[in-house]
Amino acid sequence: MSRFSSRLWAVLPVLRKNWKYIAGGLSVVVLCLVLRQLIVGSEANAAPPAGTANSPNAIKDSKVTRASATSPADAQAASRPGIVAVVNGEQIERQELARACLTQYGKEVLETMVNRQLISEHCKRQGITISQAELEGEIDRTARRFRLSVEEYLKMLKQERNVTPQQYAQDIVWPTLALRRLASAQLIVSEAELRDAFETEYGPVVRARLISVSDAKKAQQIQTRAKTNPDDFGNLAKQYSEDINSASQGGIIQPIRKNVGDKQIEQVAFQLQEGVSPVIPVDGQYVILKCEGLLQTHQNINKDQVREQLAESIKERKLRAAAGETFKTLQKNAEIKNILNDPNASQQYPGVAATINGQPISLRDLSEECIERHGLEVLESVISHRVLEQALAKQKMTVDRKDLNSEVAQAALAMNKTTPDGKPDVQLWLATVTKQTGATVDTYIEQSVWPSAVLKKLVGEVEVTPDDIKKGFDANYGPRARCRAIVMSNQRKAQEVWEMARSKPTVENFGQLAEQYSIEPGSKALQGKVPPIPRNGGNPLLEKEAFALQKGELSGIVQLGDKFVILFCDGYTEPTKIALQEVQQEIYADIHEKKQRLAMAKAFDDLKEGSRIDNMLAGTSKEPRKSEPGQRTAAPPAAATTASRQPAASR
Repeated sequence: MSRFSSRLWAVLPVLRKNWKYIAGGLSVVVLCLVLRQLIVGSEANAAPPAGTANSPNAIKDSKVTRASATSPADAQAASRPGIVAVVNGEQIERQELARACLTQYGKEVLETMVNRQLISEHCKRQGITISQAELEGEIDRTARRFRLSVEEYLKMLKQERNVTPQQYAQDIVWPTLALRRLASAQLIVSEAELRDAFETEYGPVVRARLISVSDAKKAQQIQTRAKTNPDDFGNLAKQYSEDINSASQGGIIQPIRKNVGDKQIEQVAFQLQEGVSPVIPVDGQYVILKCEGLLQTHQNINKDQVREQLAESIKERKLRAAAGETFKTLQKNAEIKNILNDPNASQQYPGVAATINGQPISLRDLSEECIERHGLEVLESVISHRVLEQALAKQKMTVDRKDLNSEVAQAALAMNKTTPDGKPDVQLWLATVTKQTGATVDTYIEQSVWPSAVLKKLVGEVEVTPDDIKKGFDANYGPRARCRAIVMSNQRKAQEVWEMARSKPTVENFGQLAEQYSIEPGSKALQGKVPPIPRNGGNPLLEKEAFALQKGELSGIVQLGDKFVILFCDGYTEPTKIALQEVQQEIYADIHEKKQRLAMAKAFDDLKEGSRIDNMLAGTSKEPRKSEPGQRTAAPPAAATTASRQPAASR
């Protein structure tokens, strides 16, 4: 997703938790993806540079190419157009996109380029090449693991991880095969390792419960009680165990297998098989086991039947360790100069991003790699930036340093970065946000602060009416409907469940139905219990139904989008005893912020929808949306601005 294309990004990036400036699919659990992370971090790419003897970059007439038709976006990117987009007749040049890509991703992409060149040069020195047939064979084997065809597997990667077949071959499969070859001497599997792996996977297991405490004396006291009354072990675990996960389950842990955990615990468990163990010291903790029986699993399978599968699993585990050691050695023995991140060196070596053993990586090559990897995403950001610039110019407005400073100060307040006297601590906030993201202050200002300041300027002042204040007060301090809810995605099933609830309208029956039928995890786990429903909280249909119920009454079926909800009223909370005048200023500020945010989001959407945008990189064109004559932008409804702010303890 573009960092700017999301309207919430554009409106309040400083408050969006999953955006990079605040807090820093498919999980394809195969070795190659693990290696991709291990080798060069989150943006790994250990494929050799294009054009080398090892490079699989021209995968012609291969399964990879045949499995994915070349898209217009791929064709446009390959041709490297000088103009990458046109926004309302204004061109965006490739150099501008390259600069934006370098600013946002240059550092991490350079790391991947350095590392892939290291592994490529090492392969050359070792005389290692990876053939096209080997690449295709590895992709085919991986696809079969998931019981998919190559075409289905590659499509899944593109949809779930946004990894193209070309990237998958170059960035993931190639380094896996290269490292496997480089570490071949370390990947020999012994009979002892096969025996241990067979015991782990197919041997007997011990069903057990566990209590873990950090005090030896306390552990001995608990062990004595458990030994005296083994049936009480579950209650003792709930009461005393410091291992929260197992304590909440009465001490139940996953069955203990051989050769995968603490050797002492395994030895005690398999010797004991049943009964309460003595206290076992383990890494500063004191553990007591209750073994509840030995289970014989897979008795009809012998080692020879699964030898190949076990050997492959062992090799993969070894390869993960070998990959790390290989890269440590390569990096230790290489002379690497990172010029991109050194202003002095950049002046000395213009046009060079880094050198590896004296061989340069040019800024141009780095820029093109950044565009290849992130160009579509960054271009969306550049386009959005241009749309805002044009809107600002059209309105003859400017955003100056004072506006930006005000926006940063508000962000500091929103993130609780304040001085002892309650004023925004701008320097602390800037230090925090840049440390979390690795971005510079200038990048943060450009990518986050400026768009928000522009939209506030374009929207202008928003009105908060007395009715808004009243509704906000009711939402936060008025009575709330205490309800249980069953949420379903099918109307017919909802009707069946509603009939079952109506036939026996008790809280116990409704709770059991919620456990059985609700698709919403929270209410399902709590027998339908949901947070008390306020008035004017943003769900008018649900609120109307909830506040029409008396205690013990069942609602009708309420359709909310594609979901169907049944409520059972447990009564009402008491309103908070506080006068409107005491909290009016706070409510006003909250509603003003929400209405402003909604107006900014709508303004941004309207600007994008009203623009003609030709994206050459993506191969797309969008005509401006035409407004109906006399059509006006409606103000956001008050109900959407009065979300509850009252602390949970006071509700």
